[in-house]
Parts: sequence; C-alpha cells; structure tokens
Amino acid sequence: MIFQTIFECLNFWGWCLLVFTILILVDLVKNGRAQNFPPGPPAVPFLGNIFTSLDIKSIDKLTEDYGPVFSLRRGSDKIVFVSGYKMVREALVSQLDSFTERPEIPLFHVIFKGIGIALSNGYLWKKQRKFANTHLRYFGEGQRTQEKYIEEECHFLCESFKEEQERPFNPQATITNGVSNIISSVLFGHRFEYTDDRFRRILQLDTEAVLLAGSPIAQLYDVFPGLMKHLPGPHHTVHKNYNQILDFLMQEIKKHQEEVNPDDPRDYIDVFLGEIEKKKEDPLAGFNLDTLLVCTLDLMEAGTETTATTLRWAMVLMMNYPEIQAKVQAEIDAVIGQSRQPNLTDRPNMPYTDAVIHEVQRFANILPLGFPKMASKDTTFGGYFIPKGTAIASNLSSVLFDKNEWETPDVFNPGHFLDVEGRFRRRDAFLPFSAGKRACLGEYLAKMQLFLFFAAILQRFTLTAPPGEMPSLVGVQGFTISPEQFRMMAVPR
Repeated sequence: MIFQTIFECLNFWGWCLLVFTILILVDLVKNGRAQNFPPGPPAVPFLGNIFTSLDIKSIDKLTEDYGPVFSLRRGSDKIVFVSGYKMVREALVSQLDSFTERPEIPLFHVIFKGIGIALSNGYLWKKQRKFANTHLRYFGEGQRTQEKYIEEECHFLCESFKEEQERPFNPQATITNGVSNIISSVLFGHRFEYTDDRFRRILQLDTEAVLLAGSPIAQLYDVFPGLMKHLPGPHHTVHKNYNQILDFLMQEIKKHQEEVNPDDPRDYIDVFLGEIEKKKEDPLAGFNLDTLLVCTLDLMEAGTETTATTLRWAMVLMMNYPEIQAKVQAEIDAVIGQSRQPNLTDRPNMPYTDAVIHEVQRFANILPLGFPKMASKDTTFGGYFIPKGTAIASNLSSVLFDKNEWETPDVFNPGHFLDVEGRFRRRDAFLPFSAGKRACLGEYLAKMQLFLFFAAILQRFTLTAPPGEMPSLVGVQGFTISPEQFRMMAVPR
C-alpha cells in the first residue's frame, strides 16, 4: 500500500531520480572495495577512476599517497599497481605462479584475439612460447648465426649513416628498419632493404599504433569498448594500422605456403607450417594459420619496437653527454680498434660500454608499467587479498629509479653498473625486461643487438646534434616512452 502510494506520487523527474539512485546502489554493491583489497582513491560511480591519469608521474604520486600496493577502478574493472623493487620482485619472482596470466585488453584483443604469445594464456600460451623459444634459435648454427645476422646489419646501418655525408638527418626509420631486419631474417628468412618503401610503411604503421595506444582516449576503449567502437578516436587508427600489418604478414605466410619444403625449413614460418600438420590431434595447442599470423605479429613487434626505441635513446643520450660518448669510443679503440667490427666476444673486455648500454635502458625507462598481468588464483600479496582475475600492473619505473637501489637514480650515470675497479657489475634492480615466467621472450636477442649496434655505430661515427637542436631528454608517452623526433649528424671518425 505504501509503495503504491509512492509510485502514484512520482512524476517523470521523480522516476529518473529513483532509477539513478538504484543504479548507484547497484554500482556500490557490485564495484565497492572488498574487505582487505588494496586501497586507492575514491571512484566515481559507473566510471571508476577514469579521470586519473596513468602516466608514470601520476602513478608515483598515488604510490606516495596509498603505498606500494594500491588499486584503481576503470569502469567496473579493478587494477592493482605494484611499486618499488621489493614488492615488484615479490610479484614477478617470489609469487610468479600467482600472476602468470594476461588480462583481456579490449584495444588489443580486437587484433591479437588472445591466441598469440604475448596475450594468450594457459595451455596455448605454454605451447606457443616454448615453440617460439626453441625455434628462434633453431636456424643455421643458432645463436652464432643470429650474431652474424646482426653484424651484417650493423654494416648496412653504418653505410646508410655514411651516405648522409655528415648532414643532419632523422635516424628513426633507418634504425627501426635495421633492428627489424634481425627478427625478419628469423621469421621470413630474409631482410628488407632500407629503400623498400612498402616495408618502411609497415614499420611506420606499427610505430604510430604503439604511440596512439598510449593516448588517454585510446585507453578509454579498454574501459568502454562497446561504446567507444562507435565513437571517433585514435583507437580506430590503431586497429586500422594493425590490420594493414596483418595483411602484409599474411602475404608473407602465403608465399611460404607455396614454397615450403617440409624437409628443409628456412625460417620460423616454415617450421610452424610443418607443426600445423604434426599437431592436428592437439587443437588446443593452437597450431593453425590464425595463431601463426598473430604469433608472427607478436614476434615482429617485440623484436623491433623496444630495441629500436632503446637505440634511439642511446643516440639522444650520447649527444647530450659527449664526454660519455668519448669514453665509450676510447674503450672501443683500445679493445677493437678500427680494423674489424665488434663482436660478442668483445663485450666482457668492454665494461664501460656495457655499463653505458645498461644505463641507457635504465634511464630511458621505455616500458614504465611493464605489460599487465592477471591474478591466476586468489592470492594474498603485500598483506592484501587479490581475487583471481584481478589485473596487475608492475611499476618497473619505480624499480629502475628506486632510491634504495641506485646511488643517483635521477642522473644518467654509467657508474651504476661499475664497481670501484671499473669492472661491470650486475644489479638486481635492473628489470627493463621484467622478470619471471612472463619476462621478455627476446631478452637475449635484444641484448646482442644493443651491444653490437651501439658499438658498431660509435666505432665509426661521433654523433652530434645540429646547432640549436639538442634532443630533449623528456620522452613522448605512448604505449612505450620514446624520444621526441630528433635530427643528428654522424661524423665519420
């Protein structure tokens, strides 16, 4: 009787207010902070903390306010952020079995579909990662052949720099092409000339997609994918770019299907095609053309973007710190000279150069929040309860700049990786490749490339900025942090 009277008294606005109140109550019940869940800033009903920026400065500020383990809500999804060397190491290493899965990231799921290597889970992920880990080193003489690929590409890259004849130029396209040729040789069995406009266009599309994926509007797609797919924004460019890259990769796969010799596989694609036939009785392992396409995209992107970006940061830092560049060149001259190219056997005898490369990776901080993971089971972490399925973001930046681990964290200082006698020393808090079961698959290959490319370039050239154009040390925030566009001059030594 009372409810009937209330309903009869409500006008249109009264009904709106009642419905809105009910929705807020439902949101509070559904998305309220569970007992002993990591703390975080207050969330707006329905929206969560979408007005809280995810740039590293904002995350660091929230860490100061709420501690090394805190949470944010994006729509109805909760994300736990872990900061500081101690807590990140516990998450990635000590409790590695608790955080081995990937959450579904709607912006990328449209393209990667959870069937490749980087964003897959469970049995399929284990099989595909193991296969890739085995066959990335399979061809020819394994690691030795990879080193030869890199040495040859170093020659091509330096010749391209030489053709600039000491004029100012932007090295981004050439460096990206050179780095990508290493993984391309493994995937496709061949490299691409620097004059190949089609391949350069593919690399440009990928660079643009990585940059746009980190924009605030594109990240809204992950919160409200059903709504955002109907609205304009950079997320459409991200998907369009990736689809063009997939078309390119599928053409390469089709060529391999026409030419493959099962008895003499030339590259990763050939071996995968052979595995499709062998694994017909195990469909859950994912050996099919769809998975091959996404795995090829995974490996090509992972083998290009971060290493090329790190090398560009190395160029920027050497121009900003010419005295460090000169010390690297002095070591190169003493150990290698000018009569031959650098090779991996030189690295143990070049501690300063090795320290500079490591410090570039630390200081550049190109993937500050790592790649998100997900709790694979109900877990107690840092004194808090983390329910199964909760997304976890490891603040790698807080590790690389941890004041308790580095003597001068905010300064570019190769001495972080040298002992008192000038010998190279490893640092536990050096985690640019992450750690644990989800650590970067191509870490060893990336380290090879960084040393050989960096040493080869500084062996042959002194890098200087055009007058009035010293590159900025402030990065551009995308999915990774990259240098601003810059020009340089490569002066032959």
